[in-house]
Amino acid sequence: MDKSTIQKKYIEFMLENGAKPKSVFAFAKMLKLKESEFYSYYSSFDAIEKDFWKNIFSESTAQLQTDETYKSYDAKDKLLAFYYVWIQKLRENRSFIVNMKCSKTDSIAPNSGFLDSFKKEMNDYVSGIMTDGMMNGTVKDRKFLSERYHYAIWFQTIFILNYWLKDNSENFEMTDAAIEKSVNLVFKLLGENTFDTMLDFGKFLFQKAS
Repeated sequence: MDKSTIQKKYIEFMLENGAKPKSVFAFAKMLKLKESEFYSYYSSFDAIEKDFWKNIFSESTAQLQTDETYKSYDAKDKLLAFYYVWIQKLRENRSFIVNMKCSKTDSIAPNSGFLDSFKKEMNDYVSGIMTDGMMNGTVKDRKFLSERYHYAIWFQTIFILNYWLKDNSENFEMTDAAIEKSVNLVFKLLGENTFDTMLDFGKFLFQKAS
């Protein structure tokens, strides 16, 4: 038995029953494990779900790192490539992920607990991309704002996730379009833009008046 097998069995149970197992004891018994043995792998069902999302992220970035072309991409193209690979990985478990949507909002919230581990990994990944972008000039280094760019990308990630969950187009081609358009928009905002021009002009007028 290992964590991967337990996670797989948990997903299968959720898909077949539409709900979590009634207890760790019952689930462990189904796996022919003692309850104490289960806890040597996971502390709870929530921990399994957190690990699931973290693993999808890790598998996506690991695949990208094997691509020599990816290493030469700028910040925008790296994020685009990540989203395309990430969605492909999610497709393998779409039914399980659909079960995680909130029944009231029919979506996954940015602060969903099962995303915690993934969120941390994603924020670290994005911070690295943003640093590279600021070094080559594709991302504007803004005082007090640059260190918070990853928050904007996180909300974009959740937007893409929920868009994909509701996408009924063939081969999810509308999701691909949404990824491209949203990433292009974000990098236009993160790069040198009209806002910065207005800000610089405002500083100039202030300096002239003082």
